[in-house]
Amino acid sequence: MRTTPTRCRTAGQDPAVRQWNLLAVGTQQEARRRIERMHERRPAETGAIWAVARAGGGAAMGLIGWNDIDLAGGSAEIVYWALPAARGTGAVVEATKRLSRWALDDLGLHRLRLCHSVANPASCRVAEKAGYAFEGTMRGALLHADGWRDQHLHALVQGDPVA
Repeated sequence: MRTTPTRCRTAGQDPAVRQWNLLAVGTQQEARRRIERMHERRPAETGAIWAVARAGGGAAMGLIGWNDIDLAGGSAEIVYWALPAARGTGAVVEATKRLSRWALDDLGLHRLRLCHSVANPASCRVAEKAGYAFEGTMRGALLHADGWRDQHLHALVQGDPVA
């Protein structure tokens, strides 16, 4: 399933998505361009993005994917956001588990990172429930609309159990 410009625009106007992801999309044209940029990463092998939806289809409830893919170095960073209807449902946790298993088992990556603002406890819970070990705090590592913020670093490496 693909993220539609309408869902991207909805996410870009959601205060929580904007706060944690610096996603500001006001028009359908801006949303289309953002989706095009996401899809340009796949052939370049630097990123891949998918929609999060209920089993059997339905409207996109969020987005999940890989940024900073380094196939030669065996690493990538998982990224995601969830629309209000998906928050607290476990959908992002399940998508994180599935995508992580695929990256380790099928894609052959060695190390997966999950980073989030220290002020975002929901993302910390996603990391923990998906089996990502907390490794520490990176100071001033994440730019938000109101300035630089500390960021938690979680990781999953080849051989770790995926929850």
